[in-house]
Amino acid sequence: MSSPARAAAAKLSINAVSKRYGSLLDGVVALEPVDMAIADGDFVCIVGPSGCGKSTLLNIIAGFESPTSGAVMVAGNAINAPGPERGVVFQQGALFNWMTVLDNVAFGPQALGWSAAQARETAMRHLDLVGLASFAHRYPYELSGGMQQRVAIARALANEPEVLLMDEPFAALDHQTRELLQEEIHRIWKGTGKTIVWITHSIDEALYLATHIVVMSARPGRVKAAFQTTFGDSADPFISTTPEFVEAKRQIVALLREESIEAQRQEAMK
Repeated sequence: MSSPARAAAAKLSINAVSKRYGSLLDGVVALEPVDMAIADGDFVCIVGPSGCGKSTLLNIIAGFESPTSGAVMVAGNAINAPGPERGVVFQQGALFNWMTVLDNVAFGPQALGWSAAQARETAMRHLDLVGLASFAHRYPYELSGGMQQRVAIARALANEPEVLLMDEPFAALDHQTRELLQEEIHRIWKGTGKTIVWITHSIDEALYLATHIVVMSARPGRVKAAFQTTFGDSADPFISTTPEFVEAKRQIVALLREESIEAQRQEAMK
């Protein structure tokens, strides 16, 4: 994830990023220096035990938080604040319930100065991409949780970001809906070629979706291991039952087990 060749071609560069909360004496180190080089079109899934700093790292990439040290670059430009070149999808859709689905998706482009007609045209195009064009004039509260997340994805894509950041977007959904939306996001990624950084606790989800998987350590978070995976290239909906998939999952579970035990030990010491 951070070889010289990848760093030179990186769409997203994370350079020695660390994060401390509080003072030097009684503060908490959430992240030790983290380095990643993510190429254009990569789908990177980050897994790790609870409290390891996954979401903190995503928030730093999004510009919601500042690193204590280090820097994040998108296409060679340093990140200092949120920006339209980075779209974010959270665990909950965070939609505006008083706006129609169409207006929710058009909101970002209009805020960027697009004309109302242009914003609505791109909103409809992205709603069609996620299979919800026929629900454009409904309100979010009329939709299921899975449909709301699809609207959130359309809204993030409508700004035409260079990088899409997703913080466990399917965590609150039932298993069947989650699997169907995994297939949906995989299709969208294949169709758009977007660079995606995805936080998840699900190893199966990471193996199914990712081109690269990053395993984080217990706090303070650091990159413990990184893998390239090709399971996402398969059209087999039952790929997770193959011996190769099961063995890859076993290796990651073993790595995460060590870190989860350490995370529990840290919690017990509080």
